[in-house]
Amino acid sequence: MALAVPLWAKAPCTSRYARRYAPLVTMRTTPPTKTEEAGRATPGAFADVTTSASTLRRFLHGLPGVDAVGLEARAASLGTRSIKTTAKAYAIDLAISMIDLTTLEGADTPGKVRALGAKAVHPDPTDRTTPRTAAVCVYPDMVATAKEAVAGSGVKVASVATAFPAGRAALGVKLADVRDAVAAGADEIDMVIDRGALLAGDYLKVHDEIVAVKEASGSARLKVIFETGELSTYDNIRRASWIGMLAGADFIKTSTGKVGVNATPANTLLMLEAVRDFRAQTGVQVGVKPAGGIRTSKDALKFLVLVNETAGADWLDDHWFRFGASSLLNDLLMQRQKLATGRYSGPDYVTVD
Repeated sequence: MALAVPLWAKAPCTSRYARRYAPLVTMRTTPPTKTEEAGRATPGAFADVTTSASTLRRFLHGLPGVDAVGLEARAASLGTRSIKTTAKAYAIDLAISMIDLTTLEGADTPGKVRALGAKAVHPDPTDRTTPRTAAVCVYPDMVATAKEAVAGSGVKVASVATAFPAGRAALGVKLADVRDAVAAGADEIDMVIDRGALLAGDYLKVHDEIVAVKEASGSARLKVIFETGELSTYDNIRRASWIGMLAGADFIKTSTGKVGVNATPANTLLMLEAVRDFRAQTGVQVGVKPAGGIRTSKDALKFLVLVNETAGADWLDDHWFRFGASSLLNDLLMQRQKLATGRYSGPDYVTVD
């Protein structure tokens, strides 16, 4: 659901901290290509980068190092932006429309998935003006149930795959997982990368697995999960972002939600820089999905400010930005009710997921 962008989302950040650190963290993340130097960028600008393990390694290790202090300072300063009244109401509706409402538990049942689908279609049954969520996200064996629950609503069905969440399986098993989800009707596939391969420096293996999964996904959009909490450094997150984009990811995603450190403003800011620079050099737009640990409306609005200030208003749409969350929706609904009625209803007035 696309919503008109309000003035708050177009206004430049005026924080003195943001101004101080902007040159450090908004710098381009790659050197200019030959075609760019000639005044234009082409989608094939990086075609030769993935021809061998050595060329890919040379490219990734040639990316500018991440200034961790500057990155975290800018993320923190943007988090102080105050959004009030009508702008806040708009931002809450926008955040609702960007949620991938998620249940990924061993105890998931068809009844729980159907209830989740119903909530995705009508998040607040007492107010039909509430936007639907972008998608529901389930395991492959629950895709058919989820498709039935959201049929005709416009809500997408996303499925995790590739031996989620650890990704410790042979490529053939991972691809079979993807094909099963697509055959059941998944509109989107959320895959996990081989973090062990990336940390060992086997970047081409990570790239080639993403390419294979992209092919197996067919027309389903592919979200590539890095599990940023296991990548150790911001430099690795930047490298993972470029590997995912070079391999054809439709989205790059922070986390599975199954580890101690998931989405943070800093790692999301870093990924937003990467998609911004990738589009500038290739013309190809890639989405971003922070997932795990985003539980409150206040948190969600901070992430929307990050999107606007870093990638730009073109990403303020559910086609290009998502929240991987479950409990976040309840808080957004409570804040929405408070804005509408002037009263805080509390958790008893929203469904328990």
